[in-house]
Parts: sequence; C-alpha cells; structure tokens
Amino acid sequence: MTKKILISQIRPAGDHNPYDLLEHHHDVRVDFQPLVELEGLNAREFRTQHINPLDYTAVILNSKISADHYFRMCQELRINVPETMHYYCQSEAVGNYLQKYIEFRKRRIFFGEHNSFEDVLPAMYRRPQEKYMMVVGENYSEDVINMFASHKIEVTPVVMYRMTSYQWPKDKPFDYDIIAFFTASGVHAFLENFPNFEQGDTAFFCFGANTAQALTDAGYTVQAIAPAPGCPSILSAIEQYLSEQQ
Repeated sequence: MTKKILISQIRPAGDHNPYDLLEHHHDVRVDFQPLVELEGLNAREFRTQHINPLDYTAVILNSKISADHYFRMCQELRINVPETMHYYCQSEAVGNYLQKYIEFRKRRIFFGEHNSFEDVLPAMYRRPQEKYMMVVGENYSEDVINMFASHKIEVTPVVMYRMTSYQWPKDKPFDYDIIAFFTASGVHAFLENFPNFEQGDTAFFCFGANTAQALTDAGYTVQAIAPAPGCPSILSAIEQYLSEQQ
C-alpha cells in the first residue's frame, strides 16, 4: 500500500495545491524535492564562449528560467539591453513573464500559441535580417536548433546556466513507494545519488518519453508515462494508480 510519494519538483505555489487533495483522499504523504539544481554561469565562464549579446537582434527563450539567466547575465556584463531587442518565446507564459524585466508595450515579443517554437516561424520569416541567439543550459539538446536550421534560420545557442545533481542527504531516508520524474536529467541525478537502487515495489511515474527512456535504459520499469489518453498529467496518473489500489 502506498504511503510516501516523492514529486521531484518544487512545491506548487499557494496555500493549497492539487497534491493536498491527493494526500487527503488517499491518506498518503507527498514530499517535493527537485533532483537537479540550476546554477548560473558567472561572467568569466560566459566570456569563454566569445559571445557578445549585443551582436544579436533577437533572443529565443524556452522558459522563464532562460529569461532569468539572460537578464542576469546582461546585468553581470553591464550590458544595457536595447529597446529594439526582439524576443521569441516558446509559450505565452514565457512572453508574459518578460514584464518582470521590460516594459511589455515597448518591445516586440512573439510566442507560440501551442507551446511550440514552430508557431513563431512566420514572424521569423518576416524578419530575414534578424540575428538570433538562444539561451540554453549546459549539455542542451540540439533538437530545437536543428528545427530552426531545417527552416533556413540560423540560431546561435548560448549557454548561461548548468544543471547539477541535488545531493540527497545521507541521513535522510529515501523510502518512497512512488517516485515521479519530470526530466531525463532528474533521472540521471537519481542514478548518481542511488547507483544501486533496487526498485522492488516502487512505482516510477514519468513525464515525457525521454524521461521514461532514461529510466528504462537504466534497467527500471515505468508504471506510467504522462501525458497519455486519460492521464494528462503526472498527478492524474498517480491518482488513477492509487484509486486502483483501493
């Protein structure tokens, strides 16, 4: 019977989150702990890439994290971001988040309506002279860069942060009945912390096929992958699993 669940993300903001109901309805305990931590490159490390952000007329951002590190790095480099800078964002949420740093109406911000960079391609085609840089993390996937290249759009990836594995405290028990993974990097961090972990009856839930593949490559069994028909989220997949146990 399930008693403890690990969600490898930060606790959702607010006094009440959807997992509160899960705890109440199924009499379980839910812990939140990201297995990877983000660390920004410092200015000295950044300069080794020989990149000048002012050489570009547009920035491509795939997350709020990438936006944070872009403006952080510009501040550390003492660069004033020009008002003419264009921003191409993977989603509307990222585009709206830029209001934290810029006056929204004075900038040109483009975003994908379906959380896809392919949605912003028409805007890019209208600006053939644009010079693009994309803020990425260390060991980034080249899938998006290659997608742009397939459409004859040259994008320079610029590393501004890295992911490091969270070091699980040796005196902190790791005795969960369910573990939810959200990224392949989270799986790799788990393997670094527990290289000899025996799965036994522990149920692994994954968000996305790449995350699940990282677990199966390591020899583990995946209980469920979200999103999937009938299970649009990790939460709904766990809810269904717990209901079947009763």
